[in-house]
Amino acid sequence: QVHVVESGGGLVQAGASLRLSCSASGVAFSAQVMGWFRQVLGQEREFVAAISSSGRITHYADSVQGRFAISRDNAKNTGYLQMNSLKPEDTASYYCALDPSYYRRNYASRDREDYDYWGQGTQVTVSS
Repeated sequence: QVHVVESGGGLVQAGASLRLSCSASGVAFSAQVMGWFRQVLGQEREFVAAISSSGRITHYADSVQGRFAISRDNAKNTGYLQMNSLKPEDTASYYCALDPSYYRRNYASRDREDYDYWGQGTQVTVSS
């Protein structure tokens, strides 16, 4: 059984930084594309960032480009989302997801439909 668990959320002031972690078990983590998505209550879940299985390819949403950095440590079965210069509009529940597709392993998909395994989410709240 696959388990994906996010951690590291919290309440911070605008301009602060947070680092989210994503740990996975029951799956070959190094073979998965990892993505981060976020969702505000009542809105659709939106793409934030994704990283290929090797870590060489990354994609970011325009809204976080230059402020957020996605990374992974395959030896630890853990991925990260470093969030800097946080803004109130970054407030959301953040979800880690894994895409097990062999054919997309070198392509970090932005499409949430490509991700099979999801965590329960961690709340990030940024006050102004």
